[in-house]
Amino acid sequence: MSQQLIQFVHANSFPTDTYRVFFSHLKSHYTISALPLHAHNPDYPIENGWASLVQELVDALDPRHPAILVGHSMGGMLSLMAARARPDLVRAVVLMDAPVVAGWRAVLLRIAKSVGLDRKLSPARFSEKRRNQFPDREAAYQHYAAKPLFAAWPPAVLRDYVEHGTVAQEDGVTLRFTREAETAVYRSLPHHLGSLLRENFPVPVGFIGGADSVECRQAGLRATRRLVGRHFRKIPGGHLFPLEHPVAAASAVHQMVQALLHA
Repeated sequence: MSQQLIQFVHANSFPTDTYRVFFSHLKSHYTISALPLHAHNPDYPIENGWASLVQELVDALDPRHPAILVGHSMGGMLSLMAARARPDLVRAVVLMDAPVVAGWRAVLLRIAKSVGLDRKLSPARFSEKRRNQFPDREAAYQHYAAKPLFAAWPPAVLRDYVEHGTVAQEDGVTLRFTREAETAVYRSLPHHLGSLLRENFPVPVGFIGGADSVECRQAGLRATRRLVGRHFRKIPGGHLFPLEHPVAAASAVHQMVQALLHA
């Protein structure tokens, strides 16, 4: 394999092909591999702490070609856990707006899940009621384009999300990443990530966050900074900055990967 290999892991509810424009600016440097859709294979059910989802990622890796794991949000957390479990399969990890929840925030998350408050406190309260059916893809596109979150995306990226993120049905289109799976992922968030940092991490890790990311502010960044050290960077955008600013995101990932591999 002439190019370095990136195994990409997408965010919750955003299938891999949504990132096509982002990938297009990395492919001159890397071979990119990715599962099209995480959290939808019944052989790897969504469980508290995501153990099976981590195994799904591990099983996708090629022992002959250790990969650079690049994960966005959910994908970053899965990448971190996979790298801890099988460092022999991983060269480095790049976390894209995937802060490590540790300390008192992790304790609160564990308690909230145990008493059922997580449904009210997490994005699950929105995902379980999210609109998931549209008359056609153009109607879906117009629906999302009118929302501030998606209006920040380049039109080509939003078109990719609608094209690859929906499935045709007899009465229109429905979201490919089901709202049931999205909600289950949110409600089973790992609260043990802090334990991964108790010993030296076996592979280099870098973090790239959105300067305006609400998720980073909520999760805190102390544990993340402790993990990545000088390999910490923020770029313009929010939690979905790879989709908002795919060119800048790809450039930041390339620079981070090279820094990690030559650290």
